[in-house]
Amino acid sequence: MQTGFNVRVYGIMINEKKQVLVSDEYIRGGYYTKFPGGGLEFGEGTLECIVREWQEELSQDVKVVEHIYTTDFFQISAFDNVTQIISIYYLVTPTSAFVAPTIDKPFDFEVPEGTDEMERARWIDWEDFSEASVNLPIDKVVAKMVKEKY
Repeated sequence: MQTGFNVRVYGIMINEKKQVLVSDEYIRGGYYTKFPGGGLEFGEGTLECIVREWQEELSQDVKVVEHIYTTDFFQISAFDNVTQIISIYYLVTPTSAFVAPTIDKPFDFEVPEGTDEMERARWIDWEDFSEASVNLPIDKVVAKMVKEKY
């Protein structure tokens, strides 16, 4: 059995309307609401990763405002059960106009036949945002921290 680490880097964006951006995703047969971001590539720093991921996923230019959290507990991957997940979260702000298409209701998209991944961004109003808004265990910890801090 091959084991290892998977480093993930995520951005938390809060807009001027006090809404938090999440990503509704269909991944390998499951539906997840998570923060936008993804995997660190070999040779890349975490700040480069968050800028690249937001550009790839949302066509959005961002800059990091501050570090929010790095995983400080053991978390096994929900997708392979052998990889340890280490997630790093940053508060990000747009450096260009926000133009990514968004949906208004969770998972308000069609998954084409034969597609194993699909994602759409969605804003959640501050009063409705909580750790229950996201699915992944580390995201829940961060959602609670964001709610308490900002």
